[in-house]
Amino acid sequence: MRKKVEKSEAEWREQLSPEQYHVTREKGTERPFSGDHQVTDEHGIYHCSCCHAPLFENEHKFDAGCGWPSFDRPLSTGCVEQQSDSSHGMQRVEVLCARCDAHLGHVFPDGPQDTTGQRFCINSVSLDFHPGE
Repeated sequence: MRKKVEKSEAEWREQLSPEQYHVTREKGTERPFSGDHQVTDEHGIYHCSCCHAPLFENEHKFDAGCGWPSFDRPLSTGCVEQQSDSSHGMQRVEVLCARCDAHLGHVFPDGPQDTTGQRFCINSVSLDFHPGE
């Protein structure tokens, strides 16, 4: 695994848009249906918008109807980390970029049963799509 990316709050604020900063560094959530949640056949990789680490493959994206991009698995073992999240009076599993600890979203056990059964519900502002990768 690559070395962790560590930046000051000021460096992150300079690099990211206010919404990206709020979601990825302050564990916020974008409004549902406000970002890229469309499913397409285009081949490509979604990278972390903070550190550019590859995280999810477009072919594993599916329409969960929830208003956020949903994937049934990360690109590889170790590219994301999961931790318990009891904020907002709920018990959930938070998904973080393993390289820079950016908050990406949450994972739920209600994904496609014919694949992994998981739904990685990810904020679109935490991702950058690289077509053709």
